[in-house]
Parts: sequence; structure tokens; C-alpha cells
Amino acid sequence: MSAYIIPILFLVVLAASFIRRREPYSGFIGGARQAVDLTINVFPYLLAIMVAVEAFRVSGASAYLAHAVEPVLAKVGLPKEVAELMFLRPVSGAGSLAILDGIYKNYGTDSYIGRCASVIYGSSETVFYVATIYFSQSSVRRLRYAIPVALVATYTGCIVGCALLKFF
Repeated sequence: MSAYIIPILFLVVLAASFIRRREPYSGFIGGARQAVDLTINVFPYLLAIMVAVEAFRVSGASAYLAHAVEPVLAKVGLPKEVAELMFLRPVSGAGSLAILDGIYKNYGTDSYIGRCASVIYGSSETVFYVATIYFSQSSVRRLRYAIPVALVATYTGCIVGCALLKFF
């Protein structure tokens, strides 16, 4: 069935363009042109956030921060082994995937630590990347509470998700 999805989608788009009396090829070219323009406009923001994230990870700041908050995480029931993942996930998708892989290799995927790491990785988002993309293209210029609220929601989800794992 999945082998037919792309051809069916292609045919549906063609049919819709003929019904609306639009030229499908020129619509495709126009959309591609807008995508290139968007990429050019967003690239400086992405480059800045990627450099900052890599500096945060490579400098060891994420590991240091994770080690510093281990006592607090223990009080809310999170294993100390997921601390660095929890702090790096809102910042870097690739860096947090490497940490997740290390957790799987060291503790296994079915251990509490492995399942907790899976919940953290799967239920959170790279907040700074998404905010960079969104705010670079919107008219909003004062972020004020957007990032703090997103981080609080992310960390609350991590804590609640890992707490629920204890029951299942």
C-alpha cells in the first residue's frame, strides 16, 4: 500500500490543478522559488543557532550543567543518566540523538533509563531550532515568554513522562 501513496498523491494534485484550472508545472516552479527564498532568508538564523549549539555541546557546558542539576533531578524521580539528554534535547536534535544512542548502548532500550530517555527524546522538540525558524519568518520581534514557556513545557513533559513509566 505504501508504494502507491506517492503516485496517488501526485495524481490527486494533478487532478486538483486541472479542476481549478491552474497550471501544475508553473505552480510547482513558483513553490520551489518560494522555498529557495525562504531558505536564503532563514539560513543566517540557522547558522547562528547551529554554531551556538555546537559550542554548547563541544565545550562540555551541557555535561557540566547536567552534572550540576543531578541532585534536583533525583528529587523529582529522574535518573541522573538522562540529565544531559534532557538539557541538550531542546537545543540540538543531532547531539541529543548521539546521547540517546549512548544511553541505549550502556543501559539497553528496555531498562527504565532507556525508556525514560526514549520518552524525553520522543516527546520534546528542539525548542531553539523551531523558535529560530518561526520567529525569523514572523512579524513577532519580542519573544518575551515564548522560549521560557516552551522550556518549562518541555521539562514538565519529561518529568511527567518518566514518572508515568514507573507505573507501566
